Amino acid sequence: MNNRPALLLSVLLALPLLLGSCTKKLLPTATSPSATNPVPEAVKATNLDFQFMTAKGKAQFGDQSANVNLRMRKDSVIWLSASLLGIEGGRLYITRDSVQVLDKLHREYYAGDFAYLSKRLNVPVTFDMLQALLLGNYLAPLSPATQPAVTTEGTVQRVRYAQAGLLIMQLVDLAQGRPRQLLVQDSVRAHQLTVDYADFRQLESNPQPFAFETQVQVQQPDQQAPTVITLTYRAVDLDKGRLQFPFSVPKGYARKK
Repeated sequence: MNNRPALLLSVLLALPLLLGSCTKKLLPTATSPSATNPVPEAVKATNLDFQFMTAKGKAQFGDQSANVNLRMRKDSVIWLSASLLGIEGGRLYITRDSVQVLDKLHREYYAGDFAYLSKRLNVPVTFDMLQALLLGNYLAPLSPATQPAVTTEGTVQRVRYAQAGLLIMQLVDLAQGRPRQLLVQDSVRAHQLTVDYADFRQLESNPQPFAFETQVQVQQPDQQAPTVITLTYRAVDLDKGRLQFPFSVPKGYARKK
């Protein structure tokens, strides 16, 4: 039996862990809720501002694709549902201090917090990092005391800073005021995370362009080729009303340890 669809959904639902796998020293092992650091004055990036967001599109992994339904309450909740052929395969619910994953394909679920994930998997992730990556926002240093090096190269601003032995670089499109690329490198462990944003469009009733295509590449030393996931949105709406974030575990599901 072809298990590629199941693999796609598994990779998609594990996206927070993949994103964290290149940032083992970027984030502290104990993660607590905190406010997102502001964009420095020298960095000409404008973050997307909203209260509620909904987006629909597709995730591509190799030659397989899944439909994606993403909902957010800014700085509070990230909710994602992935389906194939009209059948939901999994659901993800993240708050500032909790992570819950429902895997309908294998009748399993995970429930814990970021600190638990960091301890068990050694792949620290924070809510603010995931939110910035999904929105295409500027990813600020954890500490406001960290001052990035900013240079201008034509129509692009290059923002670089080192943090806990890692190099974080972002390319900001000056015309749009939005990041075009995020790169996180750990030269010692040969880990690299690259996020490319493309197909920018202005959203209804919002002057800030939004990247309708996001490509995530995760390169690890034990892989010959990087893991690549491409998210392509067909519809994005901001503040069209309050959103619901339904999440419940059916009876009979096994809890992943």
